[in-house]
Amino acid sequence: MQKTILKLFLGISFIGFSQSKESLSIKNGIDNPNMQTTHHFGIFSSRIQQNFKLKPYQKTKLTFNYASGNNFQPFVETHLPRDSDVREALSQVIWFQRRFDFIDQEATPADYYNIVIDAIIKEFRVNITLPIAKKHELGINLRSYLITDGSYPFSFFTSDETIEWFHSNIAGGEDPFGRRFYGLNQVNFSYTDRNGNTLQLDKNDFFIGGLEINHHYYPDFKFSKAKNLSFNFGSHIGINMSKFNPSVDIGISVNALKQIQFENKNELDIAAGTSLLRKNIIDFDEVIDLGNNLFIASLEGNVEFTKYTRKGNYNALGLNYQIQSRYNKKEETDYYRLLGNFRDINAGWHNGVTRLYVPLSNWSLIYTYGRKDFKLSMYLKQDFSVNNAPDIQTGINVSVPIIKSL
Repeated sequence: MQKTILKLFLGISFIGFSQSKESLSIKNGIDNPNMQTTHHFGIFSSRIQQNFKLKPYQKTKLTFNYASGNNFQPFVETHLPRDSDVREALSQVIWFQRRFDFIDQEATPADYYNIVIDAIIKEFRVNITLPIAKKHELGINLRSYLITDGSYPFSFFTSDETIEWFHSNIAGGEDPFGRRFYGLNQVNFSYTDRNGNTLQLDKNDFFIGGLEINHHYYPDFKFSKAKNLSFNFGSHIGINMSKFNPSVDIGISVNALKQIQFENKNELDIAAGTSLLRKNIIDFDEVIDLGNNLFIASLEGNVEFTKYTRKGNYNALGLNYQIQSRYNKKEETDYYRLLGNFRDINAGWHNGVTRLYVPLSNWSLIYTYGRKDFKLSMYLKQDFSVNNAPDIQTGINVSVPIIKSL
């Protein structure tokens, strides 16, 4: 289904429509807020935000971005036997029927890690975007995080109470993932990696995640103008600053946008993009193992309808789909042995580990109001694959110009 949706985005973008060739100047394609998830591994590394703009800004832009995500995964332990014969034997048994008792390390050596995540993670980003040439743009983004318990009124939509009220009264059933069992409004954030290093955060802990530098080039292709197609190519450097992952990431991205303008000047924008990130190409110190896949790939599709007001301002409603590759290597699922509280939790007792081995996807509904020198965006992100990292996320973005380009 996910592949079909992305193909549909790309296919629609090449269908011809009756349209004008120039867009209204105050809107620059699909200018989404940063919607990276508050994933408990992702917050310690840089990740690439797809860029669906038509062209570089004409002015230097300052952007403030805030997000709140409910991350919940109960405590689970993982054993990864090193012996090839033991791995082969385990691969013949479906993962949830593998024996949970484990032979001592001397008899059956194995790698081991455990994880528990229960927190509302707040993300704060400040971004400055500078036009550096006619077709080039540079973005500098500083991201930081606050670990909270999600008490009202500071996390109304993403709090445990709201989510469990929804499960109990609308859909999902009573306490389907164990939030009530463990207690609402708790912070329990701990991860011990397979090297014995521990990452632990407590309530109200605050840290600088890192600095991201993004360069985008907007080329002109002969075939693209007649079809109202726009492309851009990105190169990305992430400098991670937390004590858990002091390192450098690098990446590349490719994005395409189809703009359809109607006679009443309203417009429909359809976009798709992909990126590839190489994590930890440089480590400045010992780092936590945040997944043994060195590369993180992502795909993203976006459809947005824009209606202009009589004063030339606009309201836009968009639907965004993101999918990211797995954090750990899939082959380990053939032989890992998991231990968690599967007796007391209705479902998802294993999510802290199993969801590290599958692609992560989410949908976002985005509303944007814009005028000449101001843009406000709000979004609601939902994880329909139920990995709870995060389960639900909300965000708000404000963007203003500060310096006119040369």
